[in-house]
Amino acid sequence: MSTARTHYYSVILLGLSSGLPIALCSSTLQAWFTEENLGIILLGFLNIVGLPYVLKWLWAPLLDRLTLSSLGRRKSWIVAMQIGLIAVLWTMSYLHPAHNAGLLMGLGALLAFFSATQDIAIDAYRTEILTPKERGLGAALNVTGYRFALLIAGALALLLADYIGWSYTYRIMALILLACSMLTFFTPEPTVLKQPTTFRDAFVGPLQDFLKRSNAGWLIAVIVLYKLGEAYALSLTTPFLLRGLHFTLTQVALLNKVVGLSAVILGGIAGGLWMMRLGLFRAMLIFGVLAAFTNILFVVMAIVGKSMILAGVCIFAENFCGGMSGAAFVAFLMSLCNPKFTAMQYASLSAIASVGRVLVGSTSGVLVQYLGWANFYWVSAAICVPGLYMLWRSQNMLCFRADASAAL
Repeated sequence: MSTARTHYYSVILLGLSSGLPIALCSSTLQAWFTEENLGIILLGFLNIVGLPYVLKWLWAPLLDRLTLSSLGRRKSWIVAMQIGLIAVLWTMSYLHPAHNAGLLMGLGALLAFFSATQDIAIDAYRTEILTPKERGLGAALNVTGYRFALLIAGALALLLADYIGWSYTYRIMALILLACSMLTFFTPEPTVLKQPTTFRDAFVGPLQDFLKRSNAGWLIAVIVLYKLGEAYALSLTTPFLLRGLHFTLTQVALLNKVVGLSAVILGGIAGGLWMMRLGLFRAMLIFGVLAAFTNILFVVMAIVGKSMILAGVCIFAENFCGGMSGAAFVAFLMSLCNPKFTAMQYASLSAIASVGRVLVGSTSGVLVQYLGWANFYWVSAAICVPGLYMLWRSQNMLCFRADASAAL
């Protein structure tokens, strides 16, 4: 088996391992609590369980500095977190929300902590194991594994719970993670030439390394703005379909879960393959323009009204182009990381990228209230322009050159 193919199998496997725990400590856990008729206030507090995903950059330097076992710096952390995830899921399967709500929430937070730490290690692993030529397709395959895992831990888990109950469902999820953990032992460990020698170097070094770059401010702006318009369009898709166009819950599930998810996976793979021919800069620019154009399709939906065929076409196009731009964006973040500080820098850059999505949640509803659905999607398309312009101005920057990883 070729080295590149081994790398691709590794990242898709780890994408699967990364995606499984997220739904199990968020939407699927909420569904379990909801089925037991627990109060809406308690359901709201369940969102706090996901706090480790927001704060993971705080302990990311530890993963650059410490190696836990002979498996290597990255694999030792990944396997350790997988073991922790399996133990927590198995323990949760013996509890009941009606009698152990507080304990289940605490275990959910621990599950999120192990999952977020695993994500740090997997992001660093993917960045280090893939060569610059492999990053486009590698990022796409990682997204494919991740999205497939969300389907398993989301839709499949709900289906299983309906037939065999929540306890057995969580045990099955634990067994799937056990299989992932066993396969992780056979993945190659990245070769890292440098790593921090002190804890101060691990915590301060990554920030100094990034901020001393002459284009650091410009790169941060691109990271924040590149997918902001797309995030606006996606933030209210379900309310738009339900309240704006009056689709049924079944129709929305079909559009979002079947059409949308399949489009994201296909778009990610197509984007990775095209990126190998186009190069990182041209791929990001073309895919970003296509993603912005799909926002305008939602304007058409708002004007035309309820149409299952039109909605299917628009949602497929939006998710397909979003999958392409997402794969390119992940490859872009990987290209910015110094191999010495991969865990800390990738965790920090991905946290910066989430700033835009956080802002979306507090403003998108206000825009719809005052502008209406059609004008809201016009605005979301316009918001894409600053990020694309800054990206276009960045074409001569270091991170887009073929030898970027070596230079960084």
